[in-house]
Amino acid sequence: MNDADSFSTPDVDRRNGGIRKQFQWKETYTYFMFIVPALAYVIALSFYPAAEAVFGSFQTPTKHFVLSNYSAVVSMGLVTSVVDTVIVSIGALVIQFLLALAIATILTKKFVGKGAFSTLIILPFGVATVVSGFIFSIVFSAVGGYANSFLVSLGLHPVNWYSNRYSEMVIVMFSDSWKNTPLVALILLSGLTSLSPTLRESAMVDGAGPLRRFLYITAPNVKGTMAIAMMIRGVSEFNIFALPLILIGYHPILLTTLVYENYNLSSVTLYYSYAAAVFLLIFILVFSSVIIWAGGVKSYASS
Repeated sequence: MNDADSFSTPDVDRRNGGIRKQFQWKETYTYFMFIVPALAYVIALSFYPAAEAVFGSFQTPTKHFVLSNYSAVVSMGLVTSVVDTVIVSIGALVIQFLLALAIATILTKKFVGKGAFSTLIILPFGVATVVSGFIFSIVFSAVGGYANSFLVSLGLHPVNWYSNRYSEMVIVMFSDSWKNTPLVALILLSGLTSLSPTLRESAMVDGAGPLRRFLYITAPNVKGTMAIAMMIRGVSEFNIFALPLILIGYHPILLTTLVYENYNLSSVTLYYSYAAAVFLLIFILVFSSVIIWAGGVKSYASS
């Protein structure tokens, strides 16, 4: 046995093994350090403000814990704001889905000027919400608005689009749909283009009409894409704020404008608590809606 072989003793091997384990632990710790900035970002800008809002929703100006803030926001028009928000969200989603489906179906075809058509369709999505709100405030102006001018050109009487809360919500629906339909159309287009054309061609050969082809071929194969599009837009619609604020102010009151109005009334802790209470109720409503939409608590737990 030479000197090199005699140098390798059990004690040396144990020391080398300990060094290797220590090095491996440090390497794992180094990998963990890469996610620390992202984790700190989420905690500082998401979890901490949410926890502070929940804590503040139970406070009074004298720092006492009460439940009266929640009963107060109900009396301040919370039920009306919930109903209005649901109506605007569902109405805008229906309009956007139908228009986006028609646009996406057209874009799956080959025709002259398809590039220009695609560009015109996508342009509204690049317009800022404040700008689109200002544009549609001019379009639906009760005096001299483009919508009323078009009605007068057809021999019809002008309409006061702000005469009641329902017509005001219709304005918000169409204005929001004009801006956000391109996003839904692009998502649906990705699903339609992945669908094999041989399926539709086979159905046409068998005598299936456009409606039956959509119900039994297109919809089942792209329902996942449709669900993603509706979920993305549904969350955004529920949080709609700037557009109705520019078009119609606080009437009708929506959930997000109610939060802003409560907080903007004063810097007193009481009004901050009202806004925080509405925020917590919004979170509960959105989370409950997602669970119900996903098929109920039972299917959610089984998944």
